[in-house]
Amino acid sequence: MSNLVTPSVQPRGARHVDRFLSIRAFTEQLAAPLSAEDQTVQSMPDASPTKWHLAHTTWFFETFLLRAHAGSYRVFDPAYEYLFNSYYEAVGPRHPRPQRGLVTRPGVEAILAYRRHVNDAMAELIESGSGDWQALLELGLNHEQQHQELILMDAKHLLSLNPLRPAYAPASAAPASRDVPLSWIDVEGGLVEIGHAGNGFAFDNEGPRHRVWLDPFALATRPVSCGEYLAFIEDGGYRRPEFWLSAGWDCVNQRGWQAPLYWEHDGGQWQVFTLAGLQPLLASEPVCHVSGYEAAAYAKWAGKRLPREQEWETAADQLKQVGEVWEWTASPYVAYPGYREPAGAIGEYNGKFMANQMVLRGGCAATPSDHIRTTYRNFFPPDARWMFGGIRLAEDLR
Repeated sequence: MSNLVTPSVQPRGARHVDRFLSIRAFTEQLAAPLSAEDQTVQSMPDASPTKWHLAHTTWFFETFLLRAHAGSYRVFDPAYEYLFNSYYEAVGPRHPRPQRGLVTRPGVEAILAYRRHVNDAMAELIESGSGDWQALLELGLNHEQQHQELILMDAKHLLSLNPLRPAYAPASAAPASRDVPLSWIDVEGGLVEIGHAGNGFAFDNEGPRHRVWLDPFALATRPVSCGEYLAFIEDGGYRRPEFWLSAGWDCVNQRGWQAPLYWEHDGGQWQVFTLAGLQPLLASEPVCHVSGYEAAAYAKWAGKRLPREQEWETAADQLKQVGEVWEWTASPYVAYPGYREPAGAIGEYNGKFMANQMVLRGGCAATPSDHIRTTYRNFFPPDARWMFGGIRLAEDLR
């Protein structure tokens, strides 16, 4: 697990241009420890090269703000519309996602020049203060912060495949031992409201706020630790089909899963590949880089279950150690009652992915701090492991 925590954006009262440039500069700061070669390679179809993240976030501002709202704006390179569109069908065709690592040109320096070009034009637009683009600006900044986390996720996966096991950054001071007994929060349930209440920014999939009925339940006060998950492994958890969903058991057998992603067993000792390179497994740290299938299997082995996202949100204010790992829930990623996709291409941001994915809640060590809110809905397929996914247990109270 990374010890690098993305800092919050500018303090309250900072000028809008300063906030924009601060977030943009931090993205480049995250990329800086990586060589040009590191930034070009794509380690798997689900990951993207760092320089693609640098370019795509720039493409977002150019496409949705500058081209639409800055009449004198000059497009940096018309070819970039095809190269750096991610999935916006309404914008036009795009380079296939699994082949992003084949785009050796433009190089990193050209991408940074692209960012400077767009930054200058965006600063002018923001300073003008006119137009109905402010909501798009806020969405673009939050989109960029999402890609800051993706840069770390994808770089970690890439470096883990290098036989030299290079570190993204030096290790920080070893954390103090923090063995915290597992305890439980009892929640009566009943008719509750969930979803964003409308104060401050939220992604469209966080609303509308609505009522749900919850039966009584209990939620663990902290995530499952590495030491607790190791007990599952040592008890044959990856060899016992009775704990696994059918599709999860298929993954175990077809992909040879024996432990969380990045865990390595060498000389009788477990090590974990982190952004600081290989490190000894710390039993008290939250287990990380498990799939939704592994999370569900562990919960069944432990005699518990995964929380539903409505339960997680209802109890979130009472939880401990939130924000170290994303926490898998048992809830499919679907629209809330009354949800309507925004009009135009921006409507493709979230709504089109509401199938075959599961919701994660909380945030992780690589998540921007102002993205860690109780209503935030992250989502991934249940077999995904390269995000910083962990486990929090729940149980019924009847």
